[in-house]
Amino acid sequence: MAVAMLVVGVPPQAVHAMSTIEFLASLSDAEIANFEKWRLARRAHDERLDAYWDKVEAKRIGRKKKRSAKIPYDIDDYVMTFSPKYQGPEMGPELAKKYRAFTASQEEAHPMPAKSLPTVADYLEAAKRVYGFTPERVSEKEFKRRYASEAIGFGLAKEQVVRVYALETGGIGTYDMQAGIHPIKKTGRAISSALGYAQLLDANSVNEVSKHGKFFIERLQNKLNNPNISQERRASLKSKIAVLKRMYANAKRVPFEWSRHQAYANTAEGQGMHALNIDADIGPLMQAMKLKGIKDTAAQFDRPNLTGAEMELMNLSGPVTGLEMMMPLGLKAPVTNSFARRAYYVNKMVIGLTGEQLLAELDRRMNEAMKTAGSQEFAAAFDSVLNEKTAGR
Repeated sequence: MAVAMLVVGVPPQAVHAMSTIEFLASLSDAEIANFEKWRLARRAHDERLDAYWDKVEAKRIGRKKKRSAKIPYDIDDYVMTFSPKYQGPEMGPELAKKYRAFTASQEEAHPMPAKSLPTVADYLEAAKRVYGFTPERVSEKEFKRRYASEAIGFGLAKEQVVRVYALETGGIGTYDMQAGIHPIKKTGRAISSALGYAQLLDANSVNEVSKHGKFFIERLQNKLNNPNISQERRASLKSKIAVLKRMYANAKRVPFEWSRHQAYANTAEGQGMHALNIDADIGPLMQAMKLKGIKDTAAQFDRPNLTGAEMELMNLSGPVTGLEMMMPLGLKAPVTNSFARRAYYVNKMVIGLTGEQLLAELDRRMNEAMKTAGSQEFAAAFDSVLNEKTAGR
């Protein structure tokens, strides 16, 4: 009777949400004792977990300061243990069932607003609306050939580029693939803004346009200067050059900071830049340039020859962080030292691994994905371009 009185006066749409009192009233004395032990143990575990990640963040800040001062790291600059696992009492099967029903009712009554991520369609719409730009489409085979040509021109090796593609897309990715959406079946939902063979984020696209937009324009201008191209091709290149000039001017107005590029990527102007990844002329150039940036960063730290897994590690975690993970201490340290807390738990592949183990896991996954038709087609594109360049010497 007392429980029934608790819901008097509650709006009809909220009656179905079980209150905490109703949940506890549904439990036996033994279940209440079990629940209380579990709740206290979970709270203690969460406090240990918070303390662990606070320590990780403090160590990361300390390493950043040392890096700026060019001071070598030592073992005290890392947390050498993994994040604590819950080892307390568990709820009994029947209690767990009741608790799931309780939490489900709470979520149903107070749903979190669904965060909708932009999709390829949104990027294309923004590009057309803001810049009057529609990316030129070609076949996957032709896109791979153009990508291979750009990559080779930048001094990137076939093994580096194709293995990154294999890992990032499972070896079946299309050049308009977005993370979370199956490239062939088109099922699933977007889980990030990452697009294409190298899976550039929207902020990466803004960054690349800001940093290399002038170079991109010059490359297209060189193609335009070819006297043997058709009038249709000439008109297309002129249009792309005009679009790139507008995008470059917009990007240069934004301070060259990652957080500012992230914010700008959420505007219509920034979203329109992300559509460049899909264009047959600019997409291969921009994505290859992103990998060249990783290669150049590694060379500055005396690592001129990266394996595919090492390049992907830098692509996955950020260039400088990836390099830290490849240092002797970084190889032995848990990768919690190198990822933000949320990113660590979202990326299931990295959980519970050291830097050395993550490199091995990347290699293992790459080896499997290299067997796919998409990876084989990309490798063949590199061979074809290399043969053409050799024959033209």
